[in-house]
Amino acid sequence: DFKVAGTRDGVTAIQLDVKVEGVPIKILGEAMIQAKKARVAILDTIGKELGAPRKDISPNAPKILMIKINPDMIGMVIGGGGKTIKEIKENSGAEITIEDDGTVYFTGKGDSAEKAKTIVLDMTHEYKVGEVLKGEVVKVADFGCFVKLNAFTDGMVHISELAPFRVERVSDIIKEGMIVPVKVISIDREKGRIGLSIKEADKDFFKKS
Repeated sequence: DFKVAGTRDGVTAIQLDVKVEGVPIKILGEAMIQAKKARVAILDTIGKELGAPRKDISPNAPKILMIKINPDMIGMVIGGGGKTIKEIKENSGAEITIEDDGTVYFTGKGDSAEKAKTIVLDMTHEYKVGEVLKGEVVKVADFGCFVKLNAFTDGMVHISELAPFRVERVSDIIKEGMIVPVKVISIDREKGRIGLSIKEADKDFFKKS
């Protein structure tokens, strides 16, 4: 039993099962030549039907995506009794497998795997001081405003970090629902707090808006 797999350019895999002590080099060489002829003939036939790979995968074809997360966050993704990961599966329609080293596999049809991947990436994103991004203002207070960075994380912009000019009242320039640029200026991981600044992200933001 002799199987050879490969492309026009060469061999990628060989499987040989024998019940004798060995195979003469001459016979092995002839088999390789025959295998190449057969392989090229098959590729020619395929090429007539499909000259190049399809740009888009069929929506009915399953996709497999992979990411790596901090192993310390595996418990958060799974949740108590598996509640969180179950909700992600139900909301996205994808299957999720998590390994001990933090490797996460997403399997699903259509955009389900991508949806699940985005949810887990948002959930496990570790923000860093100096990072600049955009978020939605979800609450306005006298001392500043809260900005939603993703579905799982909010940060706070103190009134002194809104603009490069003096702001008397936050509500004069900030409204709920606004999309604002923010820069991460402090992180308190023990309390789960993120300090943000609009003026450091874009000092001219309020002039533009």
